[in-house]
Amino acid sequence: MTRILIEIPRVGLVMETARVLRWLKDIGDTVVSGEPLLEVETEKTTVEIEASSTGKLVEILAVPEQEVAIGAAIAWLEDGQAEALPATPAAVTAAEAAPEAAPAPASRESIAADGNRQRSSPAARRLAANHGIELSSIRGTGPGGRIQLEDVEALAAQAQGAAAAAPEAVPLSPMRRAVARAMTLSNATVPQFTVSRSVDWTEVLSLQSSLAADSPPGAARLSINDFLLQALALTLVAFPSMNGVFAGHPDAPDARIVPAAGANIGLVVAVAGGMLVPVLSGVESLGLRELACRRSDLVARARDGRLRQEDASGATFSISNMGTGGPDRFTAMLNPPESGILAVGRMRDMPVVRDRSVVVRPCSDLTLTLDHRVADGKLGSDFLARLTNILEQHEWLI
Repeated sequence: MTRILIEIPRVGLVMETARVLRWLKDIGDTVVSGEPLLEVETEKTTVEIEASSTGKLVEILAVPEQEVAIGAAIAWLEDGQAEALPATPAAVTAAEAAPEAAPAPASRESIAADGNRQRSSPAARRLAANHGIELSSIRGTGPGGRIQLEDVEALAAQAQGAAAAAPEAVPLSPMRRAVARAMTLSNATVPQFTVSRSVDWTEVLSLQSSLAADSPPGAARLSINDFLLQALALTLVAFPSMNGVFAGHPDAPDARIVPAAGANIGLVVAVAGGMLVPVLSGVESLGLRELACRRSDLVARARDGRLRQEDASGATFSISNMGTGGPDRFTAMLNPPESGILAVGRMRDMPVVRDRSVVVRPCSDLTLTLDHRVADGKLGSDFLARLTNILEQHEWLI
């Protein structure tokens, strides 16, 4: 039998570890390549990991609640075909193949207590542990410098007074930490510039209203984001040089722009404690109604923490739309390794000139942030002009 090792793939640029939540297959089950195999929790969301090969699941190396690194071995499959291979160790047990569980780290308090056991009373050690105080930070007043209970009480009272005088620092949640890491990477490694333009939503709103009247019962409601997604996809098709990601170092011989096969667009979704950017793939081939259905499902799964592996990566562009309660205009930072992100200001009535007359129209400011390694100002300006032209005049794919 040929044994196939299954490893944890990277899902998103900043993912380094994942926690196994549950296996969707049992030992002895047949697994088909591309079929969901297990669920893991990343810093941002819950993701289904798909099998990379077909075979029978014969060994599980990572148990639920175990933290595993990217690339770690998590299971063995057997494909049922004999294969002549050089001699290898006869078997790999779960204990040998799985990353060895690290011992639970001792707390700072217990380390300090152990190191000072001869110089502190049991009551002092208990009180210090309760207040998160390191015994090494206390100067004992007992015989031979022994730390007494009153020494800890005095330091605890001092700490409580300082805490009351100053706001307490809030530690980063796992999601906020992941966002902070990605945005720091974006700002530090990607040269970015922006171009802006106003768009008139009159035609879009008219079509949205007429399509809503003709929608079958239970159909997903068409939102402004659906028109934006389709317009952006068609613009990316018209500007293939913008529909890719930069790879390598600018000075390296292998520096290149890697094109995408289709228009894969991320949609920034606000969730509790942060944001997610799930990805809609192949948007250029979707009609508005199908796109609305896909978008609605994707957003719902993002907010419920039910994203699949393919939902979490692969985008070249993203859209960030804060809706009617958002700002008039804002600038969004790139989500590496994407090449562009479109920030959509809130829709509001604005005076515009049409046929030499001033009229009031529903408008928004669009701000496009681009990777300067992929595009320059002229290309970005032409791209945004094409996008707004589609939104204002295009005959849509229904």
